[in-house]
Amino acid sequence: MVRLRGLIVGLAVTLVAACESYAPSPRETAPDPAPGPSPRSEALHSYYVGVQSDLLARGLLRTDGGGPDTPVTPAMLAANFERIAFYDEYARGGGLRRSTGVAGGLRRWDGPVRIAVEFGASVPQDTRQKDTETVQSYVTRLARISGHPITNTSPRRANFHVLVMGADDRAEMIARVRDIIPGASRSTLNLFRNTPREIHCLVVAFSDEQKTNAYRTAVAMVRAEHPDLMRKSCYHEEIAQGLGLANDSPDARPSIFNDDDEFALLTSHDEALLKILYNPRLSIGMSLEAARPTIKSLARELAGRYY
Repeated sequence: MVRLRGLIVGLAVTLVAACESYAPSPRETAPDPAPGPSPRSEALHSYYVGVQSDLLARGLLRTDGGGPDTPVTPAMLAANFERIAFYDEYARGGGLRRSTGVAGGLRRWDGPVRIAVEFGASVPQDTRQKDTETVQSYVTRLARISGHPITNTSPRRANFHVLVMGADDRAEMIARVRDIIPGASRSTLNLFRNTPREIHCLVVAFSDEQKTNAYRTAVAMVRAEHPDLMRKSCYHEEIAQGLGLANDSPDARPSIFNDDDEFALLTSHDEALLKILYNPRLSIGMSLEAARPTIKSLARELAGRYY
């Protein structure tokens, strides 16, 4: 069975869409009054604990970042960047509908990225403290790697929101997405409302009508039911994908941008991808054809540095 550790859903081309007529269900307007996790949340937690145990038993979810067994040549790095940065797994604005497989323009943030992690009411305090520290440290690392202004901030000032919520926080999560993205489409809300169990986490990035390849806002969802390593893996993948590395590739190795679950955390290969993405020699909206010579040049420089 294919397990999708995470995904970035297609780019929406406007921050504020026309509001749809939609009546929220009682489950979305009031929190579950039952104390403790619900049977559904407990079942999800048991399922994901089993998934993590199975992956670890098979030598997957590596945290070493790659080594002698994962050599990367300049040609490999350039090809992986092209596939991951210029293509989409899912159609832009189409929910979970597969993309056409046509390369788009280069996408990334053109302004500062301000990241905040927010927790649902079901998340224990010790998990909140530990995961906040994990995300803050990772954000600092991403800023250093990319050279782009990426900082930790409060939810009120954030433009990249990481929602750590479980099945019992569904009403809170939908309300929060509506707050962050006024006029969010039905398909966007349904991604958060009816996320298939096989999708462990996701991120949705939004641009505006004037500059459709420049990200302005992003919302990531990480399931609170995950065991520790899987939650950390989701933070690494979804935040990095929300910076512009939108696709996955079966050829990318060592990489978290690969659905094979071999690596749990950002690798040296992935650091090189981020350096290419935010290099000033590439510009937002640039076509793959126009960018290819620069990508190959940067790949030659970085492959020698990392490997």
